[in-house]
Amino acid sequence: MRTDTAPGYRDLPGLIARMTGDEKHEQAATSTLDVLWVLYDRVLRVDPAAPDDPGRDRFLLSKGHGPMAYYAVLAAKGFIDPSTLDTWLTFGSILGYHPDRTLVPGVEIGSGSLGHGLPIAVGQAIGLTAGQRVVVLVGDGELDEGSNHEAIAVAGRRGLANLTAVVVDNDSAVHGWPGGIAARFAVEGWATATVDGRDHDAIERALTAEHPDAPLAVVAQIRES
Repeated sequence: MRTDTAPGYRDLPGLIARMTGDEKHEQAATSTLDVLWVLYDRVLRVDPAAPDDPGRDRFLLSKGHGPMAYYAVLAAKGFIDPSTLDTWLTFGSILGYHPDRTLVPGVEIGSGSLGHGLPIAVGQAIGLTAGQRVVVLVGDGELDEGSNHEAIAVAGRRGLANLTAVVVDNDSAVHGWPGGIAARFAVEGWATATVDGRDHDAIERALTAEHPDAPLAVVAQIRES
């Protein structure tokens, strides 16, 4: 249930359509679109006029394959000019198959090698003040990576309340998780919520819920017909 009628959100399909050549990862991109929009439109404290502001929240896209939705949201929010989308995958473009933090304003990490984003987010959450939030978006499949198991355990034991993991669950995990993905985090002391990954109001409520003394995991389920 998409509940957002903001013009910027309605522009996203057209922005994504300007990027072609990576149809293999199209589903990986579109499955993240609504979560990304809610984060940048309603939740994150970030400013396209000052993308390197030391006091900003940090957003880390661990699910870096097929970043078209991410680039479209950054363009809609003013971090990059929409015309840049037309250069996608061309020689000399700042927009590659994986986002590059040294090239794209607003991007915090170079990603695409699955399993790296959550451990990096844990380190950032430890290093930043409680007033600065770190949000990392991961795919359900990359939770199979051992580095994520370690990061989930460390974050829970340290009570990193300024850390949020958003898991986009589109049933791509090979083995799945007994009891569901949220249970994997809850057993390590995380606060958890499971929502419809297309329902903007539900996503916002989950991302802004109180979770003192514990990191937060929001599982955004994508069940396309």
